[in-house]
Amino acid sequence: MLYESEQIEFKSEAIPNICKSVIAFANSNGGKLYIGINDDGKINKLTDIDDIYTRITNTIRDAILPDITMFIRYTLDEQGFIIIDIAEGSAKPYYLKAKGLKSSGVFIRQGASSVPASQDQIRQFIKLSDGDSYEAMRSLNQELSFTTAQNIFQANKLEFDESKYTNLGLRNLKDKQFTNLALLISEQCQHSIKVAIFEDNENTKFQAHREFTGSIFQQLENAFSFLMLCNQNPSNFSGLTRNDNWDYPEEAIREALLNAIIHRDYSYSGSIIINVNKQAMEFISLGGLLPGLSLEDIQLGISQPRNGKLAEIFHRLKFIESYGTGIRRIFALYKDSYVKPKITVTQHAFKITLPNLNYSNNHPKITLAAETQSASAYYHNAQQQKVLSYVREHGKITDEELQTLLDVKRTRAYLIAKEMLDKNLLTVQGRGLKKFYYLP
Repeated sequence: MLYESEQIEFKSEAIPNICKSVIAFANSNGGKLYIGINDDGKINKLTDIDDIYTRITNTIRDAILPDITMFIRYTLDEQGFIIIDIAEGSAKPYYLKAKGLKSSGVFIRQGASSVPASQDQIRQFIKLSDGDSYEAMRSLNQELSFTTAQNIFQANKLEFDESKYTNLGLRNLKDKQFTNLALLISEQCQHSIKVAIFEDNENTKFQAHREFTGSIFQQLENAFSFLMLCNQNPSNFSGLTRNDNWDYPEEAIREALLNAIIHRDYSYSGSIIINVNKQAMEFISLGGLLPGLSLEDIQLGISQPRNGKLAEIFHRLKFIESYGTGIRRIFALYKDSYVKPKITVTQHAFKITLPNLNYSNNHPKITLAAETQSASAYYHNAQQQKVLSYVREHGKITDEELQTLLDVKRTRAYLIAKEMLDKNLLTVQGRGLKKFYYLP
C-alpha cells in the first residue's frame, strides 16, 4: 500500500493548487502525484477523467515557468485516477507564473508537504541553474522599468525595445525572465554609489555625503556631476591667457568612476564608496581581481571583465572605448606629475586613488613623504624590499643587476621595475645599456 512521503502525494481531486505540488517536486528530487486518491490511500474514482486530464495538462503548461512539460509524464489508470510523474527539473527554480520568483510562487518538498522556499533557497537555485555570473542570473524582481536606459539608448541613436532585450542580456533564454543585468540598468536597481567628503586627509572628520540610487546610468551621471563640483579649479592668468589648474583631470575621474561601476562584484550588496579629501579622491568597489590576473596585468592594460554584458553595453553607448584602456589612461594623465595614482587590491575590494594635483604642487615634501610611506607599507614584499636595500647601499641599480639580484628573467625584472616606478619607489635615468634606477 502507498503512503504519502517526500516523493509521493495524494489528491482526491484536481484542485487548483495542484501546480504548487508539481513545482515542489520539480524543485526537489522529483516525485509522483496521484490525482483521485484520498489522503488515506483509498481510490476516489474521478468522473469524466478525460476532461480532468486535459485541464490538468493545460494548467501545468500555462501556469508554471520555466517550461516544465518535458519533465512530466502522465498515466491514466484504469481504476479511475491519474498519476503525474514529475522528474527533478534542470532549470530551477520553477515557480507560479502569476507570482514570480518570490516565496509565494516557489515551492519545495519538506517531508510529505509542499512549502514555500525561502529567499536564500531561491537565490541558491538560481546560482546553481544559471551559473556564477551575477549579471546572467534571473532577477528576483521582475517588475522593472527602463526609462533612463531608454533615453540613453535613444540619445545614442540605438534601438532599445523588448525585441532587443535577449541580445543585450536583459532576458534569459530559459523563460524570458529579466536578468540581474536588467535589474542594474533599471530604475529598481538596489545598488548605490556613496560619496563622502572629509575635512582631513585621514578621512576621520566627516563633512558631507551623498548617496546616488536608481539605474546605474543615472548613478553614473549624478555621481560624476557631484564629483566635478568637488573638483576645484584655482585658475591663474599669464597675460591675457587663462590657465586652468584642476585638482583632478576630468577624464581621470570619469575613468575611475566607470571602472568602479563596470568591474565591481554586484553579488555583494554593499555600495561603491568614493572618499574625497584635500589630498586625494579614492574609488573603492567590491570585488578583488579575477583569478589569474595580477596588479601588473591591470597596469599593462590586460582586462578580463567581471560583467562582460554590462561592459558591452557601456561600450555600445560609447562610455568606454575598449577594454583595458581606462587604467592606463588614468596613469597617462598623471605622467607629468611626480605623485602618481595608486591601485590597492585586497581579496574582496579594488581601490584606485587619484592624487590632488594642486595639493601635491603646494605641499610637495609632505605629499611625497606620505606617498612613499604608504607605498612602502602596502606593497611590502621581499623582492621590492631587496631592490630598495640594494639601491640604498649602491646608489643605483641596472636592469642586469636587478635580474641577478632577484634571480629572475628579463621580462619579470621589467615588470618589477615598472611597478616600482609607478609607485614612485624608484626613478629611472638613461636608456638601453645606460639605463639605471635610483631612489626619488
